[in-house]
Amino acid sequence: MAPVAPAVAGVPPARNTVALAVTDGVRHFELGAPCEVFGVDWSEIADPWYELTVCGPVGARVGGRFRLEPDHGLDRLPDARTVIVPAYATIDEEPPGDLIDAVRAAHQAGARVVSLCTGAFVLAAAGLLDGRRATTHWAHAKALATRYPAVRVDPDVLYVDDGDVLTSAGKAAAMDLCLHLVRLDHGSAIANAVARNLVVPPHRPGGQAQFVTTPLPDPRPHPLAALFPWVMARLDQPLTVQDLARQANMSPRNLARHFHAVTGTTPLRWLHTQRIHRAQELLESTDDSIDTIATVTGMGTAASLRRHFNRTLGVPPDTYRRTFRRRPDPPEYVNRGTSSQAPLRD
Repeated sequence: MAPVAPAVAGVPPARNTVALAVTDGVRHFELGAPCEVFGVDWSEIADPWYELTVCGPVGARVGGRFRLEPDHGLDRLPDARTVIVPAYATIDEEPPGDLIDAVRAAHQAGARVVSLCTGAFVLAAAGLLDGRRATTHWAHAKALATRYPAVRVDPDVLYVDDGDVLTSAGKAAAMDLCLHLVRLDHGSAIANAVARNLVVPPHRPGGQAQFVTTPLPDPRPHPLAALFPWVMARLDQPLTVQDLARQANMSPRNLARHFHAVTGTTPLRWLHTQRIHRAQELLESTDDSIDTIATVTGMGTAASLRRHFNRTLGVPPDTYRRTFRRRPDPPEYVNRGTSSQAPLRD
């Protein structure tokens, strides 16, 4: 990795300088993604390419397994044009104060600041997300919004570009955002060429909603325990709140109160979620047509299913099926190494 030259007073850093702000417990993948994009010599694709440096404490642990030998301390973050904060091990504690201060100083010096996954907690602690739209891994979005109420947390997107501050969801979304930075700096053709060599899509459709598992109701005894399986066995029918209340032997108002206590939502929203979830299962595991799936999930028509599916998950059913379809293992004689993509670099 090429070292980033110290900033000269009054002279902005070069546009291609990138610094990784690491700390003890930084995650493997979110550290590796920017290293693959910005730390590999892609000068045959675009010249000059980026100059990447790693800033942090000596001996910082990566994923609890490896020790890191950074190029510089955190005090050198303001020398870079782009500062990337990868995910770190835990969100239960406040991020390290020296990391917060260094990231804030880099932003004040004019750096473009980027967080990957839980790195958003560092940006929020530094005050960089106040009043801004931001994201993080969907499993931690509620914690981010609760701890930093001034942040407008969007749990559904893969990344958010707010100009000089950018945030991404978890894991693979880190690569999505890194390629987005290349697209901003060098254009789509260059970003596509890098993505092709990394054997990853240059842009993924939809958002995080398609990856979120549907939470199961509380397993402890509650007044709706018998109602849930009754509903799940009748998703193909045009159920109403009155139907559910009648089956639960309670008034619609009392039903709504119990539903909110158990599921955190309304009866109709819960029912809609179950229909979408059933559609996901059928798209993943069967060859049923969209019309058939629409019928058995109570969506009525293929057009209705497509509209609700796209609105809820951010992708149409056909795209979801291509992405998540469960396929049998290929025969042993199939050459798994063949690919229709461009040749890979060594």
